[in-house]
Amino acid sequence: MKKLAVSIIAAALLLSGCSKDKNTNGKAQSTPKTKFALGHLNSTAHLLGFVAKEEGFFDEENLDVTLTQFASAGELASGLESGKLDAAFIGSVPSITFQSNGHNLSIFGGAMTNGHGYVIKSKYTGGKDNLGVEILKGRNVASVKNSVQDAELLLLLRNAGIQVGEGEDKVNIIYFDSQKDAYNALQNNTIDATSVYSPYASLAKGQGYNVVYYCSNEPALKNQPCCRQVAPTTALAEKEAVYKAFERALIKAYKFSQDNHAKTVQDVKKYIDIDENYIQTEVYGGYSSSSPDPDKQGTESLKNTLVDLGYTGEYDINKLYNTKIYEAALQSLIQENPSDKIYNELNQHFAQYE
Repeated sequence: MKKLAVSIIAAALLLSGCSKDKNTNGKAQSTPKTKFALGHLNSTAHLLGFVAKEEGFFDEENLDVTLTQFASAGELASGLESGKLDAAFIGSVPSITFQSNGHNLSIFGGAMTNGHGYVIKSKYTGGKDNLGVEILKGRNVASVKNSVQDAELLLLLRNAGIQVGEGEDKVNIIYFDSQKDAYNALQNNTIDATSVYSPYASLAKGQGYNVVYYCSNEPALKNQPCCRQVAPTTALAEKEAVYKAFERALIKAYKFSQDNHAKTVQDVKKYIDIDENYIQTEVYGGYSSSSPDPDKQGTESLKNTLVDLGYTGEYDINKLYNTKIYEAALQSLIQENPSDKIYNELNQHFAQYE
């Protein structure tokens, strides 16, 4: 009987030793988490990172993730290239223009589709929303150069036959360094309207401004890929397992956001401290969707539109678009949860738009 007890104890010790490393003193210790720096903007659009952090999905993937807010896409790109950031949520338009200009930064996942537009002072609208770009004629409009909002406005103006410039029949675009600066410029008498991304549209309506348009309501801008997951191209190749773990966490966060609206809003508020009703509207009001899918087809179509507009130069986007990490992460989660409805829906979407 004693021999049997000793055998059981020895087996238990052997099994416990398989799951943990031992330090020089012979004590069991857990594998250290991999440090990972993620950059984001002051936007509810980047909720996948917020939820993954707050709900412990990064921890589950053995990642020690630090989230840092930046003011602009340019700052985020600089953070990636300097090594201060491992990944960043960057708008699709600046991501494309950076790539076109020779920056070795690759898109490897998504963050948000749609979610932006323009707002205007109510004295020009009679208190009405969604009057279209024609209402901007003769107005001074604040925007951000090299942004999704700017490119979309130029496309809509071109489609409507409206020129950019000063004059009653033109739209005078005045550029600012960040969306925050552009929005704050509305307080000046010289600025009549401004671009917005989540959550600035809801903030603007709450302060009495009117919506010129939501991009989700414009046929030319339907399902427009906005923020993308971006990282240094070499890092994605050298640390593929780390980025796969990061992607798994974001996919888990997406699933959580679909099933737990109230808690998702609370998680977002920790990073974007505005009224929860505004967050609810921006996240679940139908103006945008937050998904980790890379949506390569949609982004490549946007790139071709930008080239046609003269917004950026031609280049081969395929060399700077990595869908393998997302695919591997998603497939691993499906293998662990083969009947999960949301994971399988993501898989179907990826297969259609990869």
